[in-house]
Amino acid sequence: MSIARNRLNPSRTTKASLPGSVHTPAEVVTLSHVSVDYEGIPALDDVSLTIYENDFVGIIGPNGGGKSTLLKVILGLVTPRKGEVQLWGQPLQKATQRIGYVPQHTSFDRDFPITVWNVVLMGRLSHRHMLHSYNASDKAKAMEALETVGIAELRKRPIGSLSGGQQQRAFIARALVHDTALLLLDEPMANVDSNAQDEFYSLLSRLRRQMAIMMVSHDLTAISVNVDKVACLNKTLYYHGSKEIPPSDIEAAYGCPVELLAHGMPHRVLRKHD
Repeated sequence: MSIARNRLNPSRTTKASLPGSVHTPAEVVTLSHVSVDYEGIPALDDVSLTIYENDFVGIIGPNGGGKSTLLKVILGLVTPRKGEVQLWGQPLQKATQRIGYVPQHTSFDRDFPITVWNVVLMGRLSHRHMLHSYNASDKAKAMEALETVGIAELRKRPIGSLSGGQQQRAFIARALVHDTALLLLDEPMANVDSNAQDEFYSLLSRLRRQMAIMMVSHDLTAISVNVDKVACLNKTLYYHGSKEIPPSDIEAAYGCPVELLAHGMPHRVLRKHD
């Protein structure tokens, strides 16, 4: 039986499927009846969700619906009031190092003299003491991540000189430098112009061959075309393990009438209100 090696993480191996065999995807994230409150106000209500290896899941929903909170629960940054969270079948605290995260608003002083190379290397800080310098392994991981996202030639440029799309690639590279098996993206297209979005989704499509991806977005049209599965979240989660979402679920999440996609073809999102 042959063994396939993961390019970003050569230590991870998967057995090649035998002819006629059926590969059962492993569970990456498992949330069971998770509820979160902020000062007594519900942010998530009885949310259950399973994400499998190589899934590309889009999370849509109105502002304040709990999308960013959901990501923070998976990252271990927010503790649920009730419910259970597991990563790769393990308790949350034992597996968060395998998660890469690109937050919604990555704010920084565009004039601060830090290069793309140093921004990406910062993703290795969790592997060492702050006072220790980066070693050869750190630098090799950083270069590999930059090559993966296609901006290795920009590594000496100041991060503030890059376009929005190039910056997002740099931040994804930073998220990939620690053997990432789950990539969480919170509104990654917010600062990316329309011309760069197709290339960005093409990058994500390549990455999901090596990891699971979970992306929060307000762009229902782009979500419907590019991801494999869609979930609607407005404190309560509506999810059927596919990109086909009944209009009733969309209307329940957004609180208004909706005409949405079928078979990945986007149509008008909001129909005329009565």
